[in-house]
Amino acid sequence: MTAHARFNGRTVVVTGANGWIGGAIARRFAAEGANIVAAARRRDLLDALVDELGPERALAVTTDVTRREDLDAAMQEAADRFGGIDVLVSNAGNNFPRAFEDLTSEDWRHLMATNAESTFLGAQAALPHLKYSRGSIVNIAATNGLGGDRMFSAFNAAKGAVVNFTRGLAFDLGGHEIRVNAVAPTLTVADELADTPPVDAWLAKAATRQALPGHGTPDDVAAAVAFLASADARFFTGVILPVDGGASAASGQAEFV
Repeated sequence: MTAHARFNGRTVVVTGANGWIGGAIARRFAAEGANIVAAARRRDLLDALVDELGPERALAVTTDVTRREDLDAAMQEAADRFGGIDVLVSNAGNNFPRAFEDLTSEDWRHLMATNAESTFLGAQAALPHLKYSRGSIVNIAATNGLGGDRMFSAFNAAKGAVVNFTRGLAFDLGGHEIRVNAVAPTLTVADELADTPPVDAWLAKAATRQALPGHGTPDDVAAAVAFLASADARFFTGVILPVDGGASAASGQAEFV
């Protein structure tokens, strides 16, 4: 955690706040002084997060991020409670491996809706509030959106859409002084799960593609998100920031040993 207070009095909406990464993002912003609006489907998990952060500075809003009306309501509830919105973190998403031959149209539509369309809808819903605050958007992409992977063609496409949507939206909203960036994590797990099967095997394989040893944690992603949303990144927009131990820096060629 950090002793900084870069977000004192600011309001941050985090979608998908009931997951590992979403929860870590909410905690990071709260530690830096922000009011948190946690939006997701699982109300029980959201309520637990609000209890942890303190109900005076956190609000849970049950939200289906694939429905514009839900997102409109969440943004309005955030503005009514805390007086406005300064940051939107579009973190909600879903992922599963599937061989292309087994990939159905329903799988494709689900991954596009939960990952890509939700990011678009969230930005539209937050825009009137962000125009007033001259705030920022941080989208959660993935290294999958920067290249291809076996068994993840639909997820690659969905996160690739998030990547280029972020770049295009940065130009569309730059005139309003709204910054739009994205973080692209690799496989990210909590430390307590790193030694449990099959996670340990996945991490060992991922490490062979990285420049740094070890693995990324939700707190690593949260730190990158907080930086991009802060005044420290005031001249950053359209940036896709990998949090991947250097994996995306590789040439892709087999190493010479």
